[in-house]
Amino acid sequence: MSAVAATVAGSDATTRVRPGSGVLRAVLGNKKALAGAIMLLIFLVAAIAPGLFTSIRHPDTHKFAQLLPPGSGHILGTNAFGQDIWAQLVYGTRQSLFVAVVAGALASILSIIVGVSAAYLGGLGDDLLSLLTDVFLVIPAFPLIIVIAAYAGGGSMLVVIGVLVVTGWSYGARQLRAQAMSLRNRDFLESARVRGERRSYVIVFEILPTMVSLIAANFLGAALYALLTAAGLQFIGLGNSSTDSWGTMLHWAQSNEALQTGQQWWVIAPGLCIALLGASFALLNYAFDEISNPALRPVRRRKVRK
Repeated sequence: MSAVAATVAGSDATTRVRPGSGVLRAVLGNKKALAGAIMLLIFLVAAIAPGLFTSIRHPDTHKFAQLLPPGSGHILGTNAFGQDIWAQLVYGTRQSLFVAVVAGALASILSIIVGVSAAYLGGLGDDLLSLLTDVFLVIPAFPLIIVIAAYAGGGSMLVVIGVLVVTGWSYGARQLRAQAMSLRNRDFLESARVRGERRSYVIVFEILPTMVSLIAANFLGAALYALLTAAGLQFIGLGNSSTDSWGTMLHWAQSNEALQTGQQWWVIAPGLCIALLGASFALLNYAFDEISNPALRPVRRRKVRK
């Protein structure tokens, strides 16, 4: 009996994988997810160290001649204010990415609290939390965002993030509740209840580790929603128009009729960056889909020796 136990222990030790290796393997094994990770890494580097991409430190105050065409001195030319469009684009990465990540993370945390708690508690608690989720699901999101941002003073970044969190958690909460409902009566949860573990312990240490891939996918979806919605708010003038972000670039470009006056890169560049960053979030979802659903993993054919 001891020999069998030793064999099992040895096999467990040899097959044990490091935490996070499944995610890394899924990203590296999926071309779409790898492309998304590379794009996201480029944006992260630009947000952390914009000086690697441009020598201009203050694009809003560093003025040049107006309406210069793209060239060696100005990659994307200058706008109607004499500002370098490329420098604005690089420095705008930080705020756009910050809003997307922070709002997406906070919305995901709220989704976890509401969705998983509702599924595990059951009864009246589940009914009340599910009703709250349904109310936010059926409310038209963007008109509500405009109203809240306008009355709360949309120029503040904290207000924009708060509005995005309040309006962006319900869809993820519904998904997490459905997944947690399927786990509620599993044997490992019953054994935790028999041991007398607290509800908070069961939720944090028993349920959530089995839902990591779904939580990560919900975070990416919430971050994508926050990115696009924040850019939309800034475009219509409900953001702080004096800060550097892709949405404010589009706002000022539209206000100065950029497309009609030959300043097309003032519009195309931030719009393209928003699309690429959103695409990186969407492409990374393929990796987490593979983790949560093995049927989606690509089948590698073995070469048959002749």
